[in-house]
Amino acid sequence: MFTGVRGAQLAGRASLIDCGALPARAGDREPFRELIAALEQALDLTAHRPGSLTKLAPYLHERTAGRIGSLARLIRQAAIEAILDSSERITKTLLDTITLDHLAEEHYRPRTPGRRARPGSR
Repeated sequence: MFTGVRGAQLAGRASLIDCGALPARAGDREPFRELIAALEQALDLTAHRPGSLTKLAPYLHERTAGRIGSLARLIRQAAIEAILDSSERITKTLLDTITLDHLAEEHYRPRTPGRRARPGSR
């Protein structure tokens, strides 16, 4: 992306920001769960139960590697699917069907089978 003449122009205008994962816990706070609650409040799905996504916070943190962008994409895509299939609610079963970005997928589904079990698979 930053190669060639155009790439050099872009590179001269862009700043890379390394954003790490949002922690599940920070002292007494749970910033990832708080973010999920805020995203869930913005949903306008008629059959969605408020609080159902915050209950899935450990799963969602593992599934998205704690990345805000991955979480937003996951919830947005699940909401779209819920509208298209007329269920109007997001469930863990639905979330499991959504494919995320490479980083999140590699984190959640490691290449070495058996190294780490997926949450809820036992």
